[in-house]
Amino acid sequence: MEKLIRFDWAIKKLLRDKANFSVLEGFLTAVLDEDVTVVNLLESESNQEDSLDKFNRVDLLVENSKGELLLIEVQVKSEYDFFHRIAYGVAKLMTEYLEKGQPYREIKKIISVSITYFSLGIGTDYLYYGSTNFVGVHSKDILSLSNRQQELFGISDVRKIFPEHYLIRVEDFPDKVQSGLDEWIYMLKHSEVRPDFRAKHIQEASARLRMMNLDEPQRKAYDEYMLNMSYQQSMLWSSKEEGRTEGKYEEKIAIARNLLAHGVASAVIAASTGLSEEEIAKLRQRAVKRHPD
Repeated sequence: MEKLIRFDWAIKKLLRDKANFSVLEGFLTAVLDEDVTVVNLLESESNQEDSLDKFNRVDLLVENSKGELLLIEVQVKSEYDFFHRIAYGVAKLMTEYLEKGQPYREIKKIISVSITYFSLGIGTDYLYYGSTNFVGVHSKDILSLSNRQQELFGISDVRKIFPEHYLIRVEDFPDKVQSGLDEWIYMLKHSEVRPDFRAKHIQEASARLRMMNLDEPQRKAYDEYMLNMSYQQSMLWSSKEEGRTEGKYEEKIAIARNLLAHGVASAVIAASTGLSEEEIAKLRQRAVKRHPD
């Protein structure tokens, strides 16, 4: 099976072309479980590429045929405050697309779709959904819109006013394909589309995202992107290994100090910890300086 271009790079370089909107439409249709038609690509302060995020993050903001804003964000590198980034992104969009003096009922509906290539938070699923409901503290009922509000706004649930969030944790996908959305997540994880996949537009996505379709400048840009991705993953692994090694060394130092305090001979400490007698002698000297008595 031919490997495809990574979805994050495709969003950055290829899917902004109107000719490729069908790929976005297929993916978003699977995520939202309703037909999505992309009518426009938008730019905003919240989805401008940061130089520090050049190889870690990509955002795409689209408007669908219902006038809703859909923010697609792909994050490669682990970020502890990624939830905060999601909150900031949708908050910025809500204010950016409401003109001064407009009534609040004109606020744009925002749907955030976050694709992470790391295990964000602690959970057992690979797909999460979040929305805002008002639940009675005592009665536990969900506050709903009045009939008049439903007529005015064309929606039935309060949560439809507020941003909705879809979070896909790609690396946690178990490769068990049971739905059209699973087919897309499989593609996100493996950069492959199996011949038996039937989700809307996914076979078209396979055709459009083949590496052989890239021209020479695109191929060079893609190769550079993947090289940088490999470099960053290598640096991340190296940092973790250095942290583990440093942690083990500090543990040995702590054990040696404890044994020194109990009068254990240097040779015995060296045999117990793996530290050299020279290192132990330095620890002994420091201990004497701290406690000369």
